[in-house]
Amino acid sequence: MFCPKCGSILMPKVVDGKKVIQCSCGYKSGETEKLKLTENIGNGKKQKFAVAEPEKEEETMPKTKAECPKCGNREAYFWEVQTRAGDEPPTKFLKCVKCKHTWRDYS
Repeated sequence: MFCPKCGSILMPKVVDGKKVIQCSCGYKSGETEKLKLTENIGNGKKQKFAVAEPEKEEETMPKTKAECPKCGNREAYFWEVQTRAGDEPPTKFLKCVKCKHTWRDYS
């Protein structure tokens, strides 16, 4: 499934104890209790796969020096997503280590 706001792939997450599909731009769908996380492995067989917990996901993300526009903290996690055409540069997303505010960096 793709985000109706930015077109990125929606990823399953657990937010406030509920399973939702969420985008890196902040868009969230409703509950997805009936969503089955499976992958086709050939011959009509499917295999379940695990999704990383949101809290543990941040531990593996790289950090950079960037000032949070919300709280002023000077350290943030970052990742890049190709949100536009392939010949355009990727969009850099940042998430404050302290307050968890997420913003985009277009530079």
